Amino acid sequence: MAMPSVVSTSQTEDLSLESVDISVIIPVLDEAATVSELADRVCAILDELGRSFEIIFVDDGSTDGTSDRVRACHDTNPRVKLVRLRRNFGKAAALCAGFDASHGRLLITMDGDLQDDPEEISRFLDKLDSEELDLVSGWKQKRKDPASKRLPSKLFNWVTRRLARVDLHDFNCGYKIYRREVLEEIALYGELHRYIPVLASRKGFSVGEIVVEHHPREHGSSKYGWDRFYKGLLDLITVLFITKYTRRPLHLFGVIGLGSLAAGLAINAYLAYIWTQGASLSDRPLLLLGILLMLLGIQVLTTGLVGEMITFKNFHRSDTYSVRERLD
Repeated sequence: MAMPSVVSTSQTEDLSLESVDISVIIPVLDEAATVSELADRVCAILDELGRSFEIIFVDDGSTDGTSDRVRACHDTNPRVKLVRLRRNFGKAAALCAGFDASHGRLLITMDGDLQDDPEEISRFLDKLDSEELDLVSGWKQKRKDPASKRLPSKLFNWVTRRLARVDLHDFNCGYKIYRREVLEEIALYGELHRYIPVLASRKGFSVGEIVVEHHPREHGSSKYGWDRFYKGLLDLITVLFITKYTRRPLHLFGVIGLGSLAAGLAINAYLAYIWTQGASLSDRPLLLLGILLMLLGIQVLTTGLVGEMITFKNFHRSDTYSVRERLD
C-alpha cells in the first residue's frame, strides 16, 4: 500500500515562494472606505497581466473597521492578505511588516487611499525589466493636493536631490517597485522609508523613475502633517551619515576634531608669542577660546576613535559590498 506523501512546512513555504511573482504591499490607516475597491482593481490588473501575486494590507492601528473590510476581501479572494499591527507604529514599520510577510520576487508598495492608480503597475514592470533596474520610484508630477502640501514637498525633494545626489524628483511618493534583493540588504527603521532609493543607490542598486497619475483624495483625510518635513530633514541627515560614515566614523569626527584642535593650537601659539613679548593674557577671552577649541577637538577625536572600535567589534564583511551576480 502506497504511503501518503507528506509535505513539510518548510517545503510548503518554498512552494509558496516559488509560486508568487509579485507582492503588493499596502500600508493602511483608517482606510475602510477604499480597501475593497483597491483590492479589486489591483487584482483585475495583475490577472490581466497574467502574473501570480498576493496583496498584503498592513493595518497600522486602524479604528474604523479597515481590518474587517480586508477580511471580507480575503474570504472571496485568498490572494488578499492582512497583517494587523497592535497599534500605530508608523509607515516604515508597516512596510517592514509587509516586506517580512511577503513572498514575491518583486514587491510593489502603494498607498491605500486610491490616489495611486493601479493601472500604472504595468508601466512599473515594463520600466523595471526594459532598463534592468532594481528599483523604480513614482513621480507625482501633477499632484492633486493643496498648495500647502505641494510647495513644501517640492522644496524638500529639491534639497534631498541635491544633498543625496540621487536623480529623483519625488522622494515622498510611496508608489514603487523593488526587486526583493534590494529590501533584503537595506535596514529600514524610524521614518527612513522615503529614503529607500537613496539607501539602495548607495548600495550600488540601479534606481529609476516614472511619472505616475495622481488622483485627488475622495475618502478619509491625510495622515501627515507639517511635522513630516522637519522629521524628513533630520532623517536625511541620518541617511547621509549612515551611508557615508557608518564604516569610517573617524573620517567625519577626525576632520571636525583635527580642525578644532588645530584652531585651538594656533590661537594658543599666538597668545604664547605675544606673552613672550610682555603682553598680559589675564584679560584676553581669546585664551579661553583657544583652550576650549583644543578640548573640543580632543573630545571629538576620541568620539571618532570610540566609533571606530565599535565598528571593528561589530564588523561583518558582507556589509561592505553588494553582489549583483556570481558565476562559480
